[in-house]
Amino acid sequence: MPNPFRHYEGAPVLDLPADPPSPEIPALELLRGGTGATEAVDGPAFLSELLFYSASISASKLVPSTGDRYALRVNPSSGNLHPTEFHFVTRGLKEWPDGLYHYRPSSHMAEQRATGDFDMKLIASSALIVFVLTSIAWREAWKYRDRAYRYCLHDIGHAWQALALAARAMGCDGLAVRDFPDDDVARLCRLHEDEWPMLILELRGKSIPVREPDHRETVWYGGQANQLSKETIAYPWIESIHGATKPTLNTPAEPAPSGSGEIKLPVPASSTLAFGEVARKRRSALDFVGFTPSMSLAQLSAVMSTTRPDFIQLYLYVHRVDGLEPGVYRYWPESAELEQIRSGDQRVAAAGLSLGQDLAGNACVAFSMIGDLDRAVRALGDRGYRYVHFEAGAIGQRLYLAAEALGLGATGIGAFFDDEVHRYLNLASEPAHVVVYHFAIGYPVPDPRVVA
Repeated sequence: MPNPFRHYEGAPVLDLPADPPSPEIPALELLRGGTGATEAVDGPAFLSELLFYSASISASKLVPSTGDRYALRVNPSSGNLHPTEFHFVTRGLKEWPDGLYHYRPSSHMAEQRATGDFDMKLIASSALIVFVLTSIAWREAWKYRDRAYRYCLHDIGHAWQALALAARAMGCDGLAVRDFPDDDVARLCRLHEDEWPMLILELRGKSIPVREPDHRETVWYGGQANQLSKETIAYPWIESIHGATKPTLNTPAEPAPSGSGEIKLPVPASSTLAFGEVARKRRSALDFVGFTPSMSLAQLSAVMSTTRPDFIQLYLYVHRVDGLEPGVYRYWPESAELEQIRSGDQRVAAAGLSLGQDLAGNACVAFSMIGDLDRAVRALGDRGYRYVHFEAGAIGQRLYLAAEALGLGATGIGAFFDDEVHRYLNLASEPAHVVVYHFAIGYPVPDPRVVA
């Protein structure tokens, strides 16, 4: 198994202050577009709060048979394998040297890879803080083989939203940069050959504590990326897919198709739980309590109101939602309505389509996320394949946090029978609408191995 933590051995390490303040804006308010604030007075405090609620270790699991522990993080990952790495560039951040850094979640520290006026002209960014999210595909391929590339993309989507939401909870805007030269960015950041840049996120906002930029020449430190495994196995399909999705078009996306259903969702349920608490408590459920209890229709309405789909269409397998008969429904976000596609008990079907995993049938509601690949490719070229999966992961992160805020649990499901789901949802006439991700929400079975 590859090491889940990347280190740059020999690079200087800068402490991030421990126990940063918790963003107090209610999680549901944030997910619906609200903005919070931060009390950070300098760069170290700002970065500590931002990363503590988006990328840090939040708990650990104990293996009873061996006594070993392994880490759980704020941002979820397929199989807890964490292919995503957080690199960031700062310019003019108060009491923090300008330069390029890598976040070390194992100790909540920043590794200083270069100092000075780091050149980000490749993405034409003037932001004070720019994150480069990368993937190490081998971490996922070790377990999931060729399908691992999808999981890397899902995880980038989760990390993107975890970071963007933490930033907005602190009073900042996070803008995703879709069009950048992958290979040039990899060279600029001197990434190890096993690491690929996937998404760039600019942070802007008055809450960022600032000073005048250094305007000093870039100085590199000699940090060496640690070896994650003694040996690796090549997966040519993954490298081929990744290479094919590098070119971009970056034209305005067509409006998402609109429609309506016969069931209008009610006023969403409310919750006052703060984002900071919700983000740190979020876990991926291993299974759900079946048969009882149910979630309310108002809770489902609250969950759906946070999703904001664009290239993704959401289909729901409703098992136990008070006031809504079991069946399969399509969600129309503009009108907040559900259109029934199938009626009757869907528990066996949902579990079977999700590679026989019981949790998809034991949940109160399960989801198929269907990507409009045609529309994504018309807007972004072949790179659209990545962004359909990024968006699915981003929606998944929002579902995680909304469920947690409402006293429920959730889990992403990357394993499913693609063609069978496509047929079950009657999508034969839309071959470019592809199954991207599955998800489930319900009442989680407690996991006694989790140590807070």
